[in-house]
Amino acid sequence: MRFYMPAEVYEEENCVLRHARDLEKLGRHALIVTGRHSAEKNGALRDVQAALESSGIAWTHFNEVEENPSVDTVMRARALGLRSGCDFVIGVGGGSPMDAAKAIALMLRHPEAEEDYLFDAAAATDPLPIACVPTTCGTGSEVTAASILTRPSLKRKGAIPHAIFADLALLDGKYLLGAPRHVLANTTMDALAHLVESYLNVKATPYSRMCVAAGLTEWKKCKDVILGRREATAEDCAAMLRASAFGGMAIAQTGTVLPHGLSYALTVYTGMAHGKACGYFLRNYMAEAAAADREAVLAMADFADLEAFEAYYCATCGRDDVPADVLDRSVRELLENPAKAALAPFAVDEGVLRRIAGI
Repeated sequence: MRFYMPAEVYEEENCVLRHARDLEKLGRHALIVTGRHSAEKNGALRDVQAALESSGIAWTHFNEVEENPSVDTVMRARALGLRSGCDFVIGVGGGSPMDAAKAIALMLRHPEAEEDYLFDAAAATDPLPIACVPTTCGTGSEVTAASILTRPSLKRKGAIPHAIFADLALLDGKYLLGAPRHVLANTTMDALAHLVESYLNVKATPYSRMCVAAGLTEWKKCKDVILGRREATAEDCAAMLRASAFGGMAIAQTGTVLPHGLSYALTVYTGMAHGKACGYFLRNYMAEAAAADREAVLAMADFADLEAFEAYYCATCGRDDVPADVLDRSVRELLENPAKAALAPFAVDEGVLRRIAGI
């Protein structure tokens, strides 16, 4: 068994400002990668800029990362980083900016490479140094090697074959305090999917399941917040962010399985939020697993049974009517990805996938 998680992680109040010296170790000119607005609104961008300036580090800001970041966005950011002379990258935000930051750091290292380099499994994986500052509580990208990108020309979304870990992850729950409840619902559902998919996985080990157990302990503390029964406290926000990080550590060992693989067509063709799309398939995925494993993971998440989980999903994310042709595309695309299907702890064929997809 092996447990590998090379990112250096700090979690505390005012974490970014307290670890300006750690950012200083990464380089002298940062490319800060964010979405258009949220990193500015929640104060994370301001903290990162202040930390860099306190250490005399120059920075350039790229704020054009969209949800489900595209290869085109990565290449535009690389061009800006090259013009500015950036020698490391900081991803600030949810999974989209952090995933994009990893790919950008790789492409900055290879200024003459075309975008196909991102999808060349035989190419060198040698990115510039990377720091991540998460401001949502679902992806865990700050502690995973994954970078999920959309290829608009192919209308496909998926992980690039390069395993890219951040060098530094700075976690501060205060950035979640102003997040809308629907954002928290979608992102915490993504974290739950990571935890469940890692536990119900042929690559699961006592070490990965240790992360799952710790993550679900934190995750279930905040169910009442997501259900709208009370307002989030600073402690809740720290717990949600911690659950997300544990989920990231878990899938860094095992990978995600069928719910994530099936979800990509929903995000591309219906615009459904990523966490909600993963949760769409989670009940039926758990239903296919061995009873003992299913009951163990449900108990750790404080659900009495599959129906209790389904009620929670509907109350927090809502179960949309997805067109049958999109669900069919989800199944067909996953059939083309046997490596993903092979991670499920039960035999997978088209019939199983169609049951999980609900068609």
